[in-house]
Amino acid sequence: MAKLTGISPVLLVADLDRAVAFYRDRLGFECQVFGDPPDFATADRDAATILLAASDDPDRIVPHWQIVDKMWNAYIRVDDADAVYAEVQERGAEVDYTIYDAPHGFREFGVQDPDGHDIAFGQPLTE
Repeated sequence: MAKLTGISPVLLVADLDRAVAFYRDRLGFECQVFGDPPDFATADRDAATILLAASDDPDRIVPHWQIVDKMWNAYIRVDDADAVYAEVQERGAEVDYTIYDAPHGFREFGVQDPDGHDIAFGQPLTE
């Protein structure tokens, strides 16, 4: 049977350059921009990929938490949540919610990107 090899959430963004700068500078992703003029980017770090697509109508961008309370747009699994937490703080990312042991079995924290998308980083408490 064929094997699924990953998943990449697609986030709509109002300003592609601003979004790329955030994912690169604040979260440590490597980014590539595509299009002429640029309208799409990939943000890669280790096995995590987030896709960024410029929106023709930025007023219609609605982060998930605005529809369902405390809901993420992307949840990235990590092997050391405390280390990633310290790193993104060092990089100047504004933490949306501080690190804690969540009832669903992950040690996690979250940040918000410039378009308001909640990006969570979580480490399973047990393997």
